[in-house]
Amino acid sequence: MIIDNNPKEKEALEAYRRGDRSLYKKLQDEFVAEVKESLGKEDHCSCKEPCKYHGKCIECVAIHRAHGDHLPNCFRNIINERIEKISALTEHSFVEQLK
Repeated sequence: MIIDNNPKEKEALEAYRRGDRSLYKKLQDEFVAEVKESLGKEDHCSCKEPCKYHGKCIECVAIHRAHGDHLPNCFRNIINERIEKISALTEHSFVEQLK
């Protein structure tokens, strides 16, 4: 099962944005059911760093929220993609400075 950029969850978000709450809830419930079904059967953790919380999302996110210093690795691509879109407004000057 693919979690990152999951097509069903993307469709659910589009339904939400269109105001179709019924379809949104249905698709999201299906996605969550698929995640629960695959727990323990697949490694969903996108983090490449070995740690004792690998694949334990609740614990990992709670730790990062508690110390508030940085994001879990699995959130970084999401944030970086958003920053790149914002940076495009100024012709990627911010992104270029990071290189």
